Parts: sequence; structure tokens; C-alpha cells
Amino acid sequence: MEQLMIKSKAFDEGGWIPVKYTARGADISPDFEISNISPNAKSIAITLDDASHPIFPNYNHWVIWNISIQSVIPEGIAHGKYVDGLGATQGIAYGRNKYKGPKPPFKLIHTYVFTVYVLDCTLDLAASCRKRDFINNIDGHILQQATLSGKFQSRRK
Repeated sequence: MEQLMIKSKAFDEGGWIPVKYTARGADISPDFEISNISPNAKSIAITLDDASHPIFPNYNHWVIWNISIQSVIPEGIAHGKYVDGLGATQGIAYGRNKYKGPKPPFKLIHTYVFTVYVLDCTLDLAASCRKRDFINNIDGHILQQATLSGKFQSRRK
């Protein structure tokens, strides 16, 4: 099976995340272009974590699951527990049923990691579930996963 590949028009791997996709800007989710999706895939899920958080390592900003299989996930996923058009459910994270982008304090540079999971099932989870519930439920169902990392610094010039 080919390796899952993800990229975004918003930023390159390891690059700077534009303010538009952060809580210091419009706070909308970036787009994702996904390739080499397994033919056995039933759903896609995405998480966003702050890998540099000094107190809570991998602090979760966003978890969304049951996205229908598609090679392009558009930017600006709507807020709410359920997302029409994507067939998705958003859980409780820092964003509480919505995307909540980077917002590191002061002028610290933080690294943020988007993880895309391709699953062999859809998940029967309440929209009130948290990332740990999501992770426990995808155990044994991950066909593929890939990450896209970016960095952000508040008040960066």
C-alpha cells in the first residue's frame, strides 16, 4: 500500500502557518489535499495538536472524524457538532466543536501538527467526546496516517 500523503495550499511542511488559519486571525481551518488513500477507507479524521506546549505536551486544539472519503478537504470547515457536506462530527477540544487554530502566548514559536487518519470504519462517538476517547476508538482501525506540521509565533512580523 502506498504511503498516505497530505499537503495544504495554506503552508508547506515545517513552514509558517499564515495568521488567517490561527486564533490571531480569521481562525479558519486550512485546506488539505490527500493522496494515496487506501481503497478500503471508510472515513477520514483529523486532529490538530500544539507539539510545543510547555505545560500540556501535544495540547489538542481540534478533533474531527467521520469525514467522507475525499481527496480535497476545503478550508474553513463550519463550526458545530455536525458538519453538513463532509458527513463529519467535531468533538470537544480547545475549540469545543469547532476548529481552534494556533495561539501561542507572547512571542514564543510553537509547532502545530495536523494528523490525518484514514480509517476502515466510521465512528459512533458523541460530539462531546475528547481526543483521548477518539484515540481509544480508532485503535485497530487506522489504515493510514500522515502529518503536516507548521509553526506559528504570535505577533510575528
